[in-house]
Amino acid sequence: MTLLRTSHDGEMTLDHTASPGIPAADAERLDMPAELVGEGKKMTAAVMGCPHCGGCQMLNPMRKRPRNVCHKCDKYVCDICAGVMRQPGYVHRTIEEIAAMVHSGKWKLMGSMSNPMMIPVTEAVDG
Repeated sequence: MTLLRTSHDGEMTLDHTASPGIPAADAERLDMPAELVGEGKKMTAAVMGCPHCGGCQMLNPMRKRPRNVCHKCDKYVCDICAGVMRQPGYVHRTIEEIAAMVHSGKWKLMGSMSNPMMIPVTEAVDG
């Protein structure tokens, strides 16, 4: 079975039909289309789960630039993780790989989820 890059995406609805909505300045700061989230508006948008940090991001329907793709896992990634991927010394790990490493008890997570540093756990020597 072939999975698409969007196989793990979903959908959300912001319903402001009975609320004042999101003020235009706040919507702009949040990178949301102000004309779709104001008073009396109802907006449905796709959401994307980032396979690197595990975050969930609303896909702005007004976005013009292309989505970021990780060519190692062939999935769309969030803008923050895409920036981290371009840094020297970047090590590719998905959120599932990071979770498995931490759950093994052999690794400790340091840093942020978009730029995790995996530190080996050293066992204290009794004596």
